[in-house]
Amino acid sequence: MDRAGKAVDTMAEAKARMEPSGTANHTVIQVQDLTKVYRFGEVEVHALRGVSLKIQRGEFLAIMGPSGSGKSTFMNILGFLDQPTQGEYLLEGMSGARLSRDELAEIRNQKIGFVFQGFNLLPRTSALENVELPMVYARTSRIQRKDRAQKALSEVGLAGREHHHPSRLSGGEQQRVAIARALVNQPSIILADEPTGNLDSKTSVEIMGIFQRLNRDLGITIIMITHEPDIAFYAKRNIHFRDGRVVDDHENSPLLAGAGGGPS
Repeated sequence: MDRAGKAVDTMAEAKARMEPSGTANHTVIQVQDLTKVYRFGEVEVHALRGVSLKIQRGEFLAIMGPSGSGKSTFMNILGFLDQPTQGEYLLEGMSGARLSRDELAEIRNQKIGFVFQGFNLLPRTSALENVELPMVYARTSRIQRKDRAQKALSEVGLAGREHHHPSRLSGGEQQRVAIARALVNQPSIILADEPTGNLDSKTSVEIMGIFQRLNRDLGITIIMITHEPDIAFYAKRNIHFRDGRVVDDHENSPLLAGAGGGPS
């Protein structure tokens, strides 16, 4: 078995230890009558207007909609980066409204991995050090940080590139580092905001291959915002927002990215 294969086994075993038995169809996210109103002086902007849906553990969703449709606001609430004005959001049965700021920060660090369109890497640190960052906040030992970061980079096909700085990596490689960083604390959910928005078509397919493999092999729930219909077809479920409401929610027969996702 090659190095990447060993990383898959190690992370899969860790994932199995984290999840209770019999939770394959468990509802990991539930939102009910979610509304979000931003106030600018006397002006009110209704970003979400009564959104209700459930997301099961192990789903791969693509959220679509025009600019201003509410999809980014919805994603921020799922990541505990914002709070709804009304309604309820439950993550694995927990309500963010009842948690302290420190508890919310711990959930973001341990349960949710974030991937952004702009990669958000520290330019003066190596790929390995960028991936280690979430573990620094989690107070993981230095030896464990290095070992887990190397395995996460191997998982996304960057073994041997650990000491390269972002300026020496292509856009696709930088996004792979960002995905490794999202993976390193073994989250149950990855929130990806336009993860292919800065990439060419070929590299976008490779990145979607990684997401499909993480979803298939590790059972990670992936929720992705995209404005590209061809990218949305790689997900198993497509949800469309318009004017702060869900206007379409359907299962999808996903495209397969093939071997473009890196070593498996």
